[in-house]
Amino acid sequence: MSGPASHPIADRSHPATLLKRRWPTALAVAVVALNVIASGSQDVADAVGGFGETLPLLPLIYLVVNQIGKPQATWPVLGAGLVAVFVLPFQDVVAPSTVLVALALVLLAWGAVRGTPHGRATLGVQAAGALVFCGLALAGLVVDPDLGRYLLAAGWFFHGVWDFVHLGLDKVVSRTFAEWCGVIDVLVAVQLLFLL
Repeated sequence: MSGPASHPIADRSHPATLLKRRWPTALAVAVVALNVIASGSQDVADAVGGFGETLPLLPLIYLVVNQIGKPQATWPVLGAGLVAVFVLPFQDVVAPSTVLVALALVLLAWGAVRGTPHGRATLGVQAAGALVFCGLALAGLVVDPDLGRYLLAAGWFFHGVWDFVHLGLDKVVSRTFAEWCGVIDVLVAVQLLFLL
């Protein structure tokens, strides 16, 4: 007689196995939950400012990893980007969103002139994504915060869709990052709409 350990279906449904397979989703939920707890009763203008300054990082990660041509570089690129997003506000010279958008433009020019490991069509898709998401971020930052939150929620939500499409295609970024980022993006959009 065989025990439950010999049943592959039972093994896949065990909570530890499920967590091991879905760790990016669990990490994303934890990050957003901690952000909600840490931000507490943050006013709309502060939340719009923070999420607006961070949104351009998302397409920038895709552009950088696309130019590197190695999906395994995704998490280190995210780490460097987060350091920039959280360190730049301390210098009061230039907004993080300005730096991120400028870097995105440099990467687009580099890809247009020098080429890209994934081909010009993929670069074109990434360029379109960068323009849309950076545009929504900048628009959300310059309009009234009550309107800005909806523009930013749209940007975060549609970047989540962008992540899930890339997850399904298994292109440009690592699958674990695409899953993690997609979940975070959708939850941030919900936070912008309902928790402020």
